[in-house]
Amino acid sequence: MAEAPMDVQLAASWDHRYRRGSDGWELGRAAPPLAQFLSCVEQAPQPPGAVLVPGCGRGHEAALLASLGFVVTGLDFSAEALAEARRLHGPDTASLRWLQVDLFAREALAAAGLGEGSLDGVVEHTCFCAIDPAQREAYLAQMQHLLVPGGWLLGLFWCHRRQGGPPFGSDPGLLEAQLRAAGFTPLVWEPASGSADSRKDEWLGLWRRQP
Repeated sequence: MAEAPMDVQLAASWDHRYRRGSDGWELGRAAPPLAQFLSCVEQAPQPPGAVLVPGCGRGHEAALLASLGFVVTGLDFSAEALAEARRLHGPDTASLRWLQVDLFAREALAAAGLGEGSLDGVVEHTCFCAIDPAQREAYLAQMQHLLVPGGWLLGLFWCHRRQGGPPFGSDPGLLEAQLRAAGFTPLVWEPASGSADSRKDEWLGLWRRQP
């Protein structure tokens, strides 16, 4: 069965958000809990390794990972977001590339070198809360597909309880159950520390893809 093409209308709506600066999740830097965990915590994944940042937006987490020694793909289907990422963090290099592809388009991802088992790690921040909650199981299945057996998923999940979105909220217990059902084992799953004042409901998780 042929894959559905990129949702041009949805991509355009996200382009509009970035042009207006109405991406309210933007912090101007990598999320503090992720930066602290990656830089200071013994359990944190260590470079080298191929890492994906899905829905990378302006690219702060992707740039941080590259600075730590990972080989990183910052992926977004918004051309405007990636233009901002390049403006802030520079063009493609050997350790950091920017890729405009729909996260759910496996054929397009594979053509860009992101096929089954091609990644050592994934860093999630704001992509999970931006997609329609009905797509969350498909998102986790995609992460399981892309990661090598034993690969890791480091995520900062916004578990607010407000209605509507984006950003859409999550329930920590339900999210844990979804990750386990998708074939991930928790190494860390706890309320995040050091979150920005507007993000007091974040949970940080380090999960291992089961072999």
